[in-house]
Amino acid sequence: MAHIVVLGGGIGGWPAAYELRGALGTEHKITVIHNSEYFQFTPSNPWVAVGWRSRKDVTLPMRKYLEKKGIRFIPKAAKKLNPNENSLTLIDDEVVTYDYLLITTGPKLAFHEVDGLGPEHHTHSVCTTDHAERSYQDWKKFIKKPGSIVVGATQGASCFGPAYEFAFIMDADLRKRKIRDKVPITFVTSEPYIGHLGLGGVGDSKGMLESELRQRHIPWICNAKVTRVEPGKMFIEELDVQGKLLREHELPFDYSMMLPAFLGIDAVMEVGDDLCNPRGFVKVDEFQINPKWRNIYSAGVCVAIPPVEATPVPTGTPKTGYMIESMVTAVVHNIRDELKGLAPTHQGTWSAICLADMGDTGAAFVAIPQIPPRNIAWMKKGKWVHLAKIAFEKYFLRKMKKGSTEPMFEKFLLRTVGLSRLKDK
Repeated sequence: MAHIVVLGGGIGGWPAAYELRGALGTEHKITVIHNSEYFQFTPSNPWVAVGWRSRKDVTLPMRKYLEKKGIRFIPKAAKKLNPNENSLTLIDDEVVTYDYLLITTGPKLAFHEVDGLGPEHHTHSVCTTDHAERSYQDWKKFIKKPGSIVVGATQGASCFGPAYEFAFIMDADLRKRKIRDKVPITFVTSEPYIGHLGLGGVGDSKGMLESELRQRHIPWICNAKVTRVEPGKMFIEELDVQGKLLREHELPFDYSMMLPAFLGIDAVMEVGDDLCNPRGFVKVDEFQINPKWRNIYSAGVCVAIPPVEATPVPTGTPKTGYMIESMVTAVVHNIRDELKGLAPTHQGTWSAICLADMGDTGAAFVAIPQIPPRNIAWMKKGKWVHLAKIAFEKYFLRKMKKGSTEPMFEKFLLRTVGLSRLKDK
């Protein structure tokens, strides 16, 4: 009997445990280690931040659902990874040994890299449900006394979609309240142009998102490096295409949400460069296996992927839900094959298929593969995307309660929404 430990129980880790159980049966032991008792459906956090969702709508207690599948659940953070000993030391010094380790931790949020950034200081975040709830508490105060908003993503950020989503969702919420005319909004991003998304653009994402921002009267600053944030004021250096200082900005705000750069978690980063890159993201080969420790797999946001291209202000490459799921499925199949004495051969598709909410409409994009040059680069806008994302939230959480072992992003996005025709081209 082998023991497979899944470190991290988010959108990659929890479904991975279910897929492993489905692929391996009950012969092998599976343990999920997660730093919380609860799973949070991260894509819904922008809705939580304006009160369109509550914590109970977007979180699930994990233990009872995992234990129904015969999966052990340990709701503790990892303190130290000991790959030469095949063990993890947890925050309370409990030691867990493994035969195979799947790292799906997601990121550490690097608010500390910009002075004054983050929920403990002067800006909000929608990266976690806790952060989104805190954002909503101040949003309720803000709508009683409207002022200016600064929203966007800082240097080194790799997940730009939620920044656009939250800008559009705030705009929609303010229009519903009939106070949009009282609120100047500025979009600030490290992207070299609007719609870059860390992907070098997808289809006409530049033209479409610029048009949407103009239509909503949201000016923008690209190639933006946030140097510091003070109470009610953000200091920004805008660079030119050569990376030289073009102009400086002091933007006043009464409410701000800025996405930070990501790092790997401390327990992973401290292992060193045999496991991860300087930012703490796990190095893997085409089979999602670490080159040195061949019994360590990784999938999701915590995987090291180089930037799509050099940009004047550093930007990272996003890992979307569909891409994460394809990594997870490859890992599950490779572990199953290794337990049968076969060499790993399965690879993730590393393609992006994503639904982005825009408050009362939405945009869908398909990038196959995610990193250019691509076979397909497609983007469309419509109310149907907004409705599809709402439907997917309910679908995903329902499937998690049922212990589904099937790839959910693929089934919903490709079959239910009807994007399979693009994938099949």
